Amino acid sequence: MPQIRLPDGTVRYFDTPVSVGNLAADIGAGLARAAVAGKVNGKLVDLSYLVESDSDVVIVTGRDEEGLDVLRHSAAHLLAQAVKQLYPEAQVTIGPVIDNGFYYDFSYKRGFTPDDLNAIEQRMHELASQDIPVRREVMSREEAIRFFKDMGETYKAEIIESIPAHEDLSLYSQAEFTDLCRGPHVPSTGKLKAFKLMKVAGAFWRGDSRNEMLTRVYGTAWAKKEDLDAYLYRLEEAEKRDHRKLAKQMDLFHAQEEAPGMVFWHPKGWTLYQVVEQYMRRIFSENGYQEIHTPQVVDRTLWEKSGHWEQFSEMMFTTASENRDYAIKPMNCPCHVQVFRQGTKSYRDLPVRLAEFGSCHRNEPSGTLHGLMRVRNFTQDDAHIFCREEQIQEEVSVFIDLLHRVYRDFGFDEVLVKLSTRPEKRVGEDALWDKAEAALSQALDSKKLEWELQPGEGAFYGPKIEFALKDCLERVWQCGTIQVDFSMPRRLEASYVDEQGEKQVPVMLHRAILGSLERFIGILIEHHAGMFPVWLAPVQVAVMSITDAQADYAHEVAAWFSSKGLRLVKDLRNEKINFKIREHSIQRLPYLLIVGDREKAAGKVAVRTRYGEDLGQMSLEAFLERFETERARLGRTA
Repeated sequence: MPQIRLPDGTVRYFDTPVSVGNLAADIGAGLARAAVAGKVNGKLVDLSYLVESDSDVVIVTGRDEEGLDVLRHSAAHLLAQAVKQLYPEAQVTIGPVIDNGFYYDFSYKRGFTPDDLNAIEQRMHELASQDIPVRREVMSREEAIRFFKDMGETYKAEIIESIPAHEDLSLYSQAEFTDLCRGPHVPSTGKLKAFKLMKVAGAFWRGDSRNEMLTRVYGTAWAKKEDLDAYLYRLEEAEKRDHRKLAKQMDLFHAQEEAPGMVFWHPKGWTLYQVVEQYMRRIFSENGYQEIHTPQVVDRTLWEKSGHWEQFSEMMFTTASENRDYAIKPMNCPCHVQVFRQGTKSYRDLPVRLAEFGSCHRNEPSGTLHGLMRVRNFTQDDAHIFCREEQIQEEVSVFIDLLHRVYRDFGFDEVLVKLSTRPEKRVGEDALWDKAEAALSQALDSKKLEWELQPGEGAFYGPKIEFALKDCLERVWQCGTIQVDFSMPRRLEASYVDEQGEKQVPVMLHRAILGSLERFIGILIEHHAGMFPVWLAPVQVAVMSITDAQADYAHEVAAWFSSKGLRLVKDLRNEKINFKIREHSIQRLPYLLIVGDREKAAGKVAVRTRYGEDLGQMSLEAFLERFETERARLGRTA
């Protein structure tokens, strides 16, 4: 007689073992319709799973993250079934869940065309509408190998042969199609209602370029059609907002083969870059940071001593001179320790906060490079805080407040927080890691922040808090971080003198808010679709004449606003005013100031916004007041 404990604290009693699906039906018909899987004592299971003893049970629906994964994994099987029906000679390989969807790799000599994709998706919908039951069975490893070899599925057999001997495997079948899988899966194909195939790509078998090139079909699946439509809309918007396309339209930057992963900033783009950097410089100054500058090229011995060479050498650009090996710095921290070490430091001097807009180089694989989002040369808003152990809590707490302020100023209100703990490959004693991880978790709890644990995802020298912001398309971008490091200061012989006159090793906090300025600017471009808040816009105002008769007045207007600190362009070309308006609107300038004979006579300007609003005539002072109010608001939405 199992007792089933539900998440709301209620308990249900059954005379005989009960399936998770029947439990859902016992709770309510609506829940039974929405259920796709269950969790029994923390383990994700099929709805057919029998609960035979007292257990904690959660009914999982498509609204849950784990439920979405079940839907997507089941959609991958549906895809494979459709492919096998339409193209029997295709062999199935693997089909995992990925962010927002799934893929399945097939061995099929001809490959798939867009027309094939349409036919496959149509067949998937037909199979879903048939509401085919999905059955799970357990088979021995040896039986499973024979089973798939008999079907001619050599790739599946090869996968199973790599599984330890004498291990039983689970297989899932829907009608004639059977696949190897740990599960769980939906109880029937009718649960799959909102999915779409997205694209075809190539992929090497087992990710090895020496193996056969397979055909990979990507898809997405959601619990409801409304969710699918919203996702497709976000993809469409993301395409429109692609920072590389907008950069070309707005003449911000470009990249070229002669410098892969490096950015050629144009005047407008460099203006944007400088606005961001100068804002952060002011933030540094207001919060007790001292700005420094350290060398780009440093002897290999320092990187060996810091531990970076062992952990990171494959990502470094190296050079040599006069029988000495050097690395172009991939990060700033060892150099900052060198600055801290100059002169004797007392406990009274701590904390010491050293900041640098440090230009770094990392040898990222060419296939991963992507506009500003993944580059080989980037600048960090990097800083390192040298403090005593008892100062960690306050420093981390102050940093968290500062980070949220900065993100709000740039127009981001939602921040996700994760604590990443010790990785397998690390330096330092476990006792030091215990201290560091405890310090960060306590700091987060003291701020009453919701946070997620990421075991094993810390840096090799210390645990870290990661801060990710959400953009207007619900995409998550990890930018900020603060890391506690007990090891590097010791390795690089940093010290201070305590109250007893004894030398002690400081704790080093590695911290960044924006992370890479290049990447952050890419995020800004896409978040704002190039329509930056007034304070960020590279060009804030265009002053346009209607005819040559207003040229002198346009010059006077532009000179006056320029003296007030506005970034502007003058457009005195012999072109129709509607042409000028359209051109500057495409450039996403916040304000267009038009001067004709009436404006010249009245000493005013006609004001339009980039959104097409006609604000009518304003005096120069009235427009400046409006502009200053907007500029002072920065990117804050409230």
